[in-house]
Amino acid sequence: MSSGLNVGPKFHFIGEMKSLFAFLLAVVFTLTVRADFQVGVAAEDVTPKIWPVHLIGSFSPRLAESANDPLMARAMVFSDGVTTVAICVVDNCLIDRALLDQAKEIVQKQVGIPIEKQLVSATHTHSAPPGRVGIDLTDEDAAYQKLLVEGIAAAITKANAGLQPASVGFGRGDLPDEVNNRRWFLKEGAMPVNPFGDPNDKVKMNPPRGPLLDKPAGPTDPEICVLSFHDAKDKPLGLLANYSLHYVGATPSGQVSGDYFGEFARLMKIRFTNENPNFLAAMSNGTSGDINNIRFANPRPRRDTFEQIRTVAGKAADVVWKAHKDIEAHAGGDQVKVKMVERLLKLNRRKPTDEQVERAQEIVEMSEEDIKKLPRLAVNYAKRTLSFIERPGTYEVKLQAIRIGEDIAILSLPFETIVEIGLDLKKKSPFKNTFIIELANGETGYLPTPEQHKLGGYETWLTTNRVQKDASVIITKQFLEMLDELK
Repeated sequence: MSSGLNVGPKFHFIGEMKSLFAFLLAVVFTLTVRADFQVGVAAEDVTPKIWPVHLIGSFSPRLAESANDPLMARAMVFSDGVTTVAICVVDNCLIDRALLDQAKEIVQKQVGIPIEKQLVSATHTHSAPPGRVGIDLTDEDAAYQKLLVEGIAAAITKANAGLQPASVGFGRGDLPDEVNNRRWFLKEGAMPVNPFGDPNDKVKMNPPRGPLLDKPAGPTDPEICVLSFHDAKDKPLGLLANYSLHYVGATPSGQVSGDYFGEFARLMKIRFTNENPNFLAAMSNGTSGDINNIRFANPRPRRDTFEQIRTVAGKAADVVWKAHKDIEAHAGGDQVKVKMVERLLKLNRRKPTDEQVERAQEIVEMSEEDIKKLPRLAVNYAKRTLSFIERPGTYEVKLQAIRIGEDIAILSLPFETIVEIGLDLKKKSPFKNTFIIELANGETGYLPTPEQHKLGGYETWLTTNRVQKDASVIITKQFLEMLDELK
């Protein structure tokens, strides 16, 4: 006598049909949800409306009364129907994460793009109003920051509203003659004492031109990466370029400017206006913490105001235009999948030693006559040192990695990053095409390698560099894990 039910062939058939129906239903649901690859682009003017505003990027207070050229927030949103990602590049020097999170929250509420699927970076133009909170802001500065938050959110939401079937391609070109490592070894006995009174620095940032120069303390990265988007008619829709070069500078006094990043975007629109009058381009800042546009060993002739910005932007626009034309094919449809991962990483904050604190207290109490005998910036760094005493012991930094299609990866981090770190990540990435956007989702000072820390210099000084000296090693390990996760 059986202890269970006798399930015959009929019941097996019904069970199999139910399983098949559930499978087909899941397939239909997946096909309904997953759309073809789509892209939307938009820009919002974030130039101050109320003047004057303070300019950041200098140790001395400066004011701007007008704009030489508009400051913009340039956004690109792309989606595979399941995952939607936003990238926004903003004409500013440094933007605190607190302000960026406000903008991201607005976007999440209005169009549903999760905060962790938004990447917002600063170009690092040094001719921009303050993007930092917690400092002495005037009413005009505060009005600008409100405009900035709302402008970033508006750019992303407008780009999302413009989502349309699109395709993506990747190109690259080299512009080596405009990138220079600014950290130099000097001839024996030529190294000055640093602001901390330490004579042991082995390299100097932005040294004087002339016979005291020995050799650069690091490499450069001449590559300009190009992420290109085409519309359904295979016409250029927008592009995101990435170049490891600091701002150029020499902007008109008393004015804000997007520097070469803004001029590049303007020129690229001209390059493509016949194909698409609504074309949008943005230039993001690569790992350029020790890279600038100054030729130390072979100085160029004196330039007019804004002249060198136009030169660099024009060369970059031509390189990018050619790189775009050389892209063999753009991929679209359901073959382009999008994925993004984000990690919050705790790093230890560097703390001043008892000796550094004691010296800093002595400096801030000195007479003006005694201060004149100190190294340049000694007072600035003394005040910064004292401000570090009571701060929290850790920083939380946001790392992001994005995958587009089979062979494109984008990394972002909130540091001014020494170029070796970017070169190393590009080399080790499992993706064929990888670039790194710095000063993204906040700003946390400079990020040198342990090897560069040993050499000293501006980028390694306490408060200029705020996190533990092996932070670059930890971050690189995290990024490689994230890339493997995406792969």
